[in-house]
Amino acid sequence: QVQLVESGGGLVQAGGSLRLSCAGSGRTFSRYVMGWFRQVPGKEREFVAGITWDSVTTRYADSVKGRFTISRDNAKNTVSLQMNSLKPEDTAVYFCAARALSAIWTNSAQSDYWGQGTQVTVSS
Repeated sequence: QVQLVESGGGLVQAGGSLRLSCAGSGRTFSRYVMGWFRQVPGKEREFVAGITWDSVTTRYADSVKGRFTISRDNAKNTVSLQMNSLKPEDTAVYFCAARALSAIWTNSAQSDYWGQGTQVTVSS
């Protein structure tokens, strides 16, 4: 069982930066592949970034590649998403997710655990 709590969302102007953090509970946090997804009203939750348990492999949606960076610290049970050069279309609720013993996944339905989400709003 893993509980996830996101933080770091807020309002930022286009071109600015935000750093999201996700704190996980439980001694088995390092066994989980972690991901960030986002959702806007009326649309499906979409994949943003993922990272394997050992941080060797990361993957990004094309829309954020080169602007966002995912990282994790298993000693602190945290995963972060550094978001630079933000655009108004990045506005969404961002969710941290975990999946046990797997490769990076992009289908939100395959997530095992979710955080409650944090709002990111980018003004033009």
